[in-house]
Amino acid sequence: QTFEKLLIANRGEIACRVIKTCKKMGIKTVAIHSDVDANAVHVKMADEAVCVGPAPTSKSYLNMDAIMEVIRKTRAQAVSLNVSICCSFLSSLSLQASEGVTFIGPDTHAIQAMGDKIESKLLAKNAKVNTIPGFDGVVKDADEAVRIAREIGYPVMIKASAGGGGKGMRIAWDDEETREGFRFSSQEAASSFGDDRLLIEKFIDNPRHIEIQVLADKHGNALWLNERECSIQRRNQKVVEEAPSTFLDPETRKAMGEQAVALAKAVKYSSAGTVEFLVDSSKNFYFLEMNTRLQVEHPVTECITGLDLVQEMIRVAKGYPLRHKQADIPINGWAVECRVYAEDPYKSFGLPSIGKLSQYQEPLHVPSVRVDSGIQQGSDISIYYDPMISKLITYGSNRAEALKRMEEALDNYVIRGVAHNISLLREVIVHPRFVRGDISTKFLPEVYPDGFKGHKLTDLERRQLLATAASLYVAEQLRSQRFLGTPRIPIAKSKRSSWELSVHLGDGIYPVAVSKHGSSFSVEVDGMKLNVTSEWNLASPLLSVTIDGTQRTIQRISQNASGETSIQFLGTVYKLQILTKVAAELSKYMPEKAAEDTSSILRSPMPGTVVAVSVKPGDMVSEGQEICVIEAMKMQNSMIAAKTGKV
Repeated sequence: QTFEKLLIANRGEIACRVIKTCKKMGIKTVAIHSDVDANAVHVKMADEAVCVGPAPTSKSYLNMDAIMEVIRKTRAQAVSLNVSICCSFLSSLSLQASEGVTFIGPDTHAIQAMGDKIESKLLAKNAKVNTIPGFDGVVKDADEAVRIAREIGYPVMIKASAGGGGKGMRIAWDDEETREGFRFSSQEAASSFGDDRLLIEKFIDNPRHIEIQVLADKHGNALWLNERECSIQRRNQKVVEEAPSTFLDPETRKAMGEQAVALAKAVKYSSAGTVEFLVDSSKNFYFLEMNTRLQVEHPVTECITGLDLVQEMIRVAKGYPLRHKQADIPINGWAVECRVYAEDPYKSFGLPSIGKLSQYQEPLHVPSVRVDSGIQQGSDISIYYDPMISKLITYGSNRAEALKRMEEALDNYVIRGVAHNISLLREVIVHPRFVRGDISTKFLPEVYPDGFKGHKLTDLERRQLLATAASLYVAEQLRSQRFLGTPRIPIAKSKRSSWELSVHLGDGIYPVAVSKHGSSFSVEVDGMKLNVTSEWNLASPLLSVTIDGTQRTIQRISQNASGETSIQFLGTVYKLQILTKVAAELSKYMPEKAAEDTSSILRSPMPGTVVAVSVKPGDMVSEGQEICVIEAMKMQNSMIAAKTGKV
């Protein structure tokens, strides 16, 4: 017996995740939502739902008074919280206790101690946990930040004391970057957490980010549930996670686990939590922070241990002791998680994209795949919230199997209407360095120093793509000749079986000859013949195509009457133009539309709020100078001039 009714003060995929476990445990659920989230998936899944305000999080999901009112009105016995309100919720916890409401999570003291990075570092030192050298106090202003950074020695990490999720964090390599980092970090921290205090510590160059999942009860018992490798990051936010880590040996794993448990016991922690460490190339590890909540990447731990962490958190909150001993915690198999975001990966590894999901299909038909999402076809990805679409998790008996399934799952994931980062995720998991386990938090900038450009086709892959595109074009032509259910008598019977085409891909134009044999096509590209077979179900968003015995899952994203088509092949979307030989010869008479010169315009790459304007009309600006600051999806972005000129 636990609770009859639980209120979930959160949204998106994590709210849906909590509701699933509550259903399994027979607990009724209450969802809260903003007005723009009225039709969200978590609202539909819950037994009751109450609107708590307009779209901005500060007026809805972080609106304490409104949430307290919902707790009273719905008579919820327990509350599962959004991490950002844990701290602002503390003042209301005594009120909750008097009303008999239980908080699913650790107690006030642990949240306060661990939510404050300055206090948590001092506590960790006292609990004999390895810590990063740095300044343990609060940094007052930019001048003091520069003085402290010089004392510690560059590079340094400036970060929000109450922060998390990559918000309010900047790396500085010199005095100028320290001043700029102090300004942006304090503004981001104030808007995301309502607390602009910052701390500065030594930045450990090229580390791994490895975290330990802990689980503790109110009876003094605590366990470590192995590690998660979270080194693949962009802008200090995790992108790909896995459990276990390829890097840790049993001795290091045990040492990290024991230090994590020692810290949890030092703050009398009771619930699921995560202790994050930076690990250098010599396997020295340093405490980074403790997250007093269920982490985004918790599913990989659930896969390898068989535990339901939400269920354990609810049991602990009710006062039950843990059901397991440390020796009972296994590492069974391997799990990988990819965070699928509505982002354009070609712009600094992911600039947020907004829009409506016109088509959405999760790859749940692939074996051992789990998708944690809070959206569905028709959902809006808005400027107000995090652009995450879902967490895609695959499981295997070993790492190679889990990665192979991830590759298949990414190829079978249908997302239309917004830009997404599937191309980047797929490139990461098949990259030789990642496959070897040779990774660090600098993986993305090191592997793609000039930014991510999509998959680079080999000669064989280019021929496979050209042959597939040409076969698709011919299959479409043949389909449009058939009139189903109509006894149409053709004037001239056409038994055409061969086509000569011209395919434009990238900078090249390729002559392609196609001939039909039953349901397969023989395609000649670059003087080589390829055999392409498929069911050619052109209405399906996914097409399984076999090219000379190699199976590929492709998606035709779009096509138009002028022969232009976009095909997702090996994760990346390629633009092609397919014309008959005659049309290709005539196309040289078609004038090309000149590209607009945008160098004298500053156009925001995404919608958002203008939080600062650094210039005024009549000012002379130089190339690279800041013009304004845009806040979108909880991140601040500096917009700079593309050339020297007058505003």
